[in-house]
Amino acid sequence: MTYCLGIKVKEGLIALADTRITAGTSTTTKKKTYIAQKDNYSLFIMTSGLRSVRDKAVHYFQELVEEGVVYNKLYKAVNAFGEQIKRVAEEDRAALERAGLKFNLNSIVGGQLKDDKEHKLFLLYSEGNWVELDEGSPYVIIGNSGQGKAILNRVLNDTTTMKQALKAGFLSFDSTRVSNNDVEFPIDVILYKKDSFQLVEHRYEKKDLEHIAELWAQKLTDALEDIPEDWMEEAFNDKPRTNSTIIS
Repeated sequence: MTYCLGIKVKEGLIALADTRITAGTSTTTKKKTYIAQKDNYSLFIMTSGLRSVRDKAVHYFQELVEEGVVYNKLYKAVNAFGEQIKRVAEEDRAALERAGLKFNLNSIVGGQLKDDKEHKLFLLYSEGNWVELDEGSPYVIIGNSGQGKAILNRVLNDTTTMKQALKAGFLSFDSTRVSNNDVEFPIDVILYKKDSFQLVEHRYEKKDLEHIAELWAQKLTDALEDIPEDWMEEAFNDKPRTNSTIIS
């Protein structure tokens, strides 16, 4: 499984991806991010799905970039990457399905290109279609998303800074990690500040952030202790039901 998160705030973009690859009983560590950085051209891609599909589609897209194809707006680059996914589907879908594998690749694409008025964040589906993230939906998770959404839904808003978003993003990842053995460190973090046209990438090992995870766990325990308990007294003081009681 995978955990990839993209967050859009007014200051810029935050992206976070785990690196665990699980195949049967074996696990390996591989990057799930791709970056293209030129003058007035900053773009990143994160993927969840079949690794073979991901590698092939990214290589095809990378060839376009290296051959000098220029996209002036991010949605055009998203369209181009979507076309490469559809190209791989035409080449490999039938063989994968015969082998019992489902063609699957969801992607998060973010950045800012020359004629974009602001930084952008997109969710790209296996079929090649996409949706753009905005203020009403400032984040997207692909892969294992269940446990990590709660804190993001509670804390992300119009005034969230990039540092606050990264903190929330890490805690979202950590909530997913402790509940799933197929999501794990190291994690790759990508930062993009609005109108900078420069991406920053940093890798965190478990030892780098273990103390933050422990601090968060302790704060949750302390917060639970601080929740008032008077509202529970009525339930705890109810008389036990007898065997003859009929519940309808």
